[in-house]
Amino acid sequence: MAKRFNVTGACSPRFHYMVNIEQRLRDIRRMVDRGDYFTINRARQYGKTTTLGALERFLQDDYVVIHTDFQMLSSEDFASEQMFVRAFVKALLRAVEGNSCVSGDIIQGLERFAEADAVSGRLSELFPYLSGWCGQSPRPVILMIDEVDSASNNQVFIDFLAQLRGYYLLRTLKDVPTFWSVILAGVHDIKHIKGKISRQTEPNQRHGDNSPWNIAADFLIDMSFDKDGIKGMLDDYEKDYHTGMDTDQIAELLYEYTSGYPYLVSRICNIMDERLLISAGYPDLKTVWTKEGFLESVRLFLSEKNSLFESLINKLTDYPELGDGLYDLLFSGKSIVYNPDAEDISAAQMFGFIKESEGTVVIANRIFEIRLYNYFLSSAEIQNNSLHRSAIQDKNLFIENGRLNMRMVLERFTVQFTSLYGSHPERFHEEEGRKYFLMFLRPIINGTGNYYIEPQTRTATRSDVIVDYRGEQFVIELKIWRGQAYHAKGEKQLVDYLKYYHLKTGYMLTFNFNEEKTTGIKEVFTEGKYLVEAFV
Repeated sequence: MAKRFNVTGACSPRFHYMVNIEQRLRDIRRMVDRGDYFTINRARQYGKTTTLGALERFLQDDYVVIHTDFQMLSSEDFASEQMFVRAFVKALLRAVEGNSCVSGDIIQGLERFAEADAVSGRLSELFPYLSGWCGQSPRPVILMIDEVDSASNNQVFIDFLAQLRGYYLLRTLKDVPTFWSVILAGVHDIKHIKGKISRQTEPNQRHGDNSPWNIAADFLIDMSFDKDGIKGMLDDYEKDYHTGMDTDQIAELLYEYTSGYPYLVSRICNIMDERLLISAGYPDLKTVWTKEGFLESVRLFLSEKNSLFESLINKLTDYPELGDGLYDLLFSGKSIVYNPDAEDISAAQMFGFIKESEGTVVIANRIFEIRLYNYFLSSAEIQNNSLHRSAIQDKNLFIENGRLNMRMVLERFTVQFTSLYGSHPERFHEEEGRKYFLMFLRPIINGTGNYYIEPQTRTATRSDVIVDYRGEQFVIELKIWRGQAYHAKGEKQLVDYLKYYHLKTGYMLTFNFNEEKTTGIKEVFTEGKYLVEAFV
């Protein structure tokens, strides 16, 4: 069976192209060897299940590994303590089936707990038995539970965590045997689950978060992919298909757009491998695995609906303040102070949509950022704006022989913007320049190209818009007029960007709010680069 890039469920090196996670497994093993209890708390589709499966194989020669999945339990299994004990023990029995380190006597004892009419249906009876098992096991016993979110909203799960905590403390204080290490995997931070459940059942009472999982060690291991790991995966693919791709270049592009978010990396590769071949202009894999093919795959990816993107947008609905903050960050360059105690910031970070950088909130990766720009620019307010409608009306003016005429885009934007706002500056705020240009640009390239903002230049006074259109890139620097010296500095910065992107022509759009100003287009040739400058 030919390998493929997997985007559904756990990955296996037998069937899928994968980033090598051996170093991650070694790092986790150090925690296991110390006897840590911890949670792998990461966003959806971040490789948690794949990591647990690989970790089970990595540890099996030295430990008895019990790998279970709470997703396999039904809601009825959590309806009462007795039902949970029976379902949990059945899961244990499935996990240890065929394991020579688990004796027949242990199996028989567990089977008694699993019987439908078992009298022993309490956690307080089950855990002493599990302690006895751990005490006589020839190898330390490890408990791994995936998808603990499935159980996170009920008291039975709280009681289960309390038993784990109690025996962990007894091991430390009195050398009572128990699971050597416990690993729980899920999206939510279950350290605060007790307070969450109490607030649901008693909303008018004050509750602390005295979690039964406060014994957990911090899990600080990076589970994102780095450039070298992505390149290794592409090298494996190249050995099979000999496309002639530059694996360094494609790996760099994948990392630049995804920041190593596992699902995003795999999905873009999956589109390139399986979807582009049926697209016009990509007759074979040699044409697919190019920068142009990559950018086309990103465009297709951003145009699809999937649960991850839907979850991203839903968070803006759940937390309106977060949506307002991200809107200002994207369009005005206003920073958001990182506050881990703010519920909206904590939730967005938990789901992998934002991260902290130097004390401020930043969007986690370029893919999410572009998706957010597209979402905000599709609002009814913007769709009805005259500037947006004029871009739609004149769209055919900007495309010549399949290529985007960026000079014409700036010329028409200058005319339309001046017409709408030139004599009414009170209708326009300085920090809105980026929004109005993107409002004009998006319908022109929509369906064919993409754009993003360089994070290093995203401020209230300047930003660099990078446009990808049919494999061709354009750099447009957006600035607010701050005098000639500041403008000259901006020209130098644009030239440096053109050198970085290996481009000859760059574009600058300057918003000047002085009463005495000249609008229009001028051309500048400097340091071997051609600059088209627009003033509004």
